[in-house]
Amino acid sequence: MISQLTGNIIDKQPPIIIMDVNGVGYEVHVSMQTFYTLPAVGEKLRLYTQLIVREDAHLLFGFANTAERETFRLLIKVSGIGAKTALGILSVLSSDDLARAIADEDIKVLSSVPGIGKKTAERLALELRGKLHIGGAVDMPEGLFTPKTDTKDDIISTLLALGYNEREANAATKTLPADCDVSEGVRLALKNMLK
Repeated sequence: MISQLTGNIIDKQPPIIIMDVNGVGYEVHVSMQTFYTLPAVGEKLRLYTQLIVREDAHLLFGFANTAERETFRLLIKVSGIGAKTALGILSVLSSDDLARAIADEDIKVLSSVPGIGKKTAERLALELRGKLHIGGAVDMPEGLFTPKTDTKDDIISTLLALGYNEREANAATKTLPADCDVSEGVRLALKNMLK
């Protein structure tokens, strides 16, 4: 099992990054929330990881903190939720937001994730009840994970990557506060779309 990677980013193409770890390039799938907080290409990074072995591929998934990784592990145990769908959920909802939505049985928030319908949202709420905890995130060590600064473009890019069109993304981000970060901006933009 590969539990974490520490190395330099050599390429970033959402939702995949390539990390050079002592001369070996690892292709890592990351959530959009993690992706938009990555440092620049060439800089050092530590990611917590989960290796998924399939008959046709070995896929490595990376997370900004252990809470996100643990949430991913719980999500892929839910019937009908694969690794790519779990990553999509974590691209829209942080671990804490997902835990709140599950605790409140907020089907509307859960079904706001592209590809998650009402029945899947209900199954998530049922199967994950009591398993997710708010505030379990472990911050990255200083200097290994530095946020980017151009948040509005990152929010729009995240919405586009989630399947929304440019018109919808621009309309949903018009009223966002100037000081919000990417993950908060994405959450607020998605709420705006639900109105």
